[in-house]
Amino acid sequence: MTFASGGMIFIGLFLIGGVISGIRQGLKLLAALAGVGAALAITAGVMWWQ
Repeated sequence: MTFASGGMIFIGLFLIGGVISGIRQGLKLLAALAGVGAALAITAGVMWWQ
């Protein structure tokens, strides 16, 4: 695991927390954007892992 892949996975997990926070506050747009960002960041981290 490189520093870049670990960083992207960390950012993805952070954004998952944003999804949970957005849902609790009733901000569906924020939750949707954070969810898309989390999926992209985790995907990038996994692809950089190789």
